Amino acid sequence: MVVSQGVKANLMKLKFVCSLATAVVLASAMALAQAGGASSPAALPAAPGTANDPAAVTTTGGGSKIAAINIEGAIFASNEGQRDMEALQKKFEPKSNELKGKNDEIDGLKKQLTTQGDKLNETSKADLQRQIEQKQKALDREAQDAREDFQNQQNEIGQRILQKMAPILLKYANDNGLGVIMDTSNPWPQGQVVWAAPSVDITKPIVEAYNVQSGVAAQPKASGSSGSKPGSGLGSGTRSTGSSGTKTPSTTPGATKTPSTTTPPK
Repeated sequence: MVVSQGVKANLMKLKFVCSLATAVVLASAMALAQAGGASSPAALPAAPGTANDPAAVTTTGGGSKIAAINIEGAIFASNEGQRDMEALQKKFEPKSNELKGKNDEIDGLKKQLTTQGDKLNETSKADLQRQIEQKQKALDREAQDAREDFQNQQNEIGQRILQKMAPILLKYANDNGLGVIMDTSNPWPQGQVVWAAPSVDITKPIVEAYNVQSGVAAQPKASGSSGSKPGSGLGSGTRSTGSSGTKTPSTTPGATKTPSTTTPPK
């Protein structure tokens, strides 16, 4: 059994309610585009937030172009997203090491049972097996709790950035005559977009515009890292079966897709 470096992220299959929030934001833009110049333009629907959130952007409608954006990728490719995810990963390193230590202890007991089992009397053997099962169950529960805690805090980061990124997205749509923007965060069939040409992807310019607005500096690249994927130096979770036959769940959240670097539609 292997617990891969505890609770770490591959920047992750994001499990926050991004699709719902995105649908609310983009539905406003699409409806106004179809209206084609209604007399009273509407503002971006207010997302849950604080008084410090940026003001809503007014849409003008009338665009006819189609574009695509990887919302998840944009959020976590931004300087702010990378900074906050790096801080979150460091926060969970002690728990990661703790889980790994407990996993190593269980592996040692399993090895002992395998190598010395035929030399133990029935009572000692049964006691060792019981220890393994109890420790395994406790580790599974603790790893699951740590995963959920990590994902909840990850979701909070994503939602906070999304609230501030949405007005930038609508402004970009107005400035570039976009009538429809599709979210390609989840590939088909998990997502609704079957295919989108790289030429219509606007993820990169949205990330660049958000970085300018946020004022957060680019994060230094780790030694030997290409910098193409935030958090790429973190281990991925694996599952293996020990002698007790119990599988240990991975403690790593899913991976977030990195944004495309293609040119936005003209």
